[in-house]
Amino acid sequence: MADLSQGAFREGDLALLIDRRGRRYQVTLEEGRLFETHVGTLPHAEIIGQQQGTWCRTSRGQVLLAVKPTFSDYILEMPRASQVIYPKDLGAILLYADIFPGATVLEAGLGSGGLTAALLRAVGESGRVTTYEIREDMVSRGRRNIAALAGDAPNHTLKMGNIYEKIDETDVDRLVLDVPEPWQVVPLAAGALSPGGVFLSFLPTVLQVHQLVQALEEDGRFQLVDTFELLQRPWHLAERSARPAHRMVAHTGFITTARLCSPRGRQEPASQA
Repeated sequence: MADLSQGAFREGDLALLIDRRGRRYQVTLEEGRLFETHVGTLPHAEIIGQQQGTWCRTSRGQVLLAVKPTFSDYILEMPRASQVIYPKDLGAILLYADIFPGATVLEAGLGSGGLTAALLRAVGESGRVTTYEIREDMVSRGRRNIAALAGDAPNHTLKMGNIYEKIDETDVDRLVLDVPEPWQVVPLAAGALSPGGVFLSFLPTVLQVHQLVQALEEDGRFQLVDTFELLQRPWHLAERSARPAHRMVAHTGFITTARLCSPRGRQEPASQA
């Protein structure tokens, strides 16, 4: 497991090397290996044992800043077989799905493992995350990324199965979906979630969102349906200027949330004495 925590660099740790132009290079430290780039070479041994935030000099005299990557750094740089969910959306998913320590979370869509790792960190050792995935080719890479971000995670269960067809779990606190047709899950979700449980879906297009919202409203057991997107615009700040950066992380996806409730109109009022 890569160590993303505080402390000095050790063999096997991930190091994020940043050059003077802000270019980033993520390497796994090994004795006897060299970091090689157009700015020169740097032995890994010169980083191992150093504290985070140290400055290293390559064979060509270029200076590199060495730190351990944060969770969001790793998400953006990690090996992937599919499009990742960006850090700006991961944070919102954890907040708006209300992922809490000790929660039982059901997830569909392993992908590259970033969302799964974020859920595991949020539920803590007392919680549990179960992931449904149908693509065998996604599993090995996803597991490696989860191990790098969340450790061995004995509280994570991966099920090879189609969540559109069957959900084995009941009394789930939260359901988080990163699948293309989440409206197919809606009838099953109502049977899996605990009363008041949160349903959350992440989708790339508004046409998908429209179909999902219609399914949630027609089901009658979901209330407080809400959809939003997040745009992230960095700013460039210098001594005599402050302006937006030329590039921004604009649309990446829509987040839709809903709560499982009693169907409206099906509860009889209490009888009068």
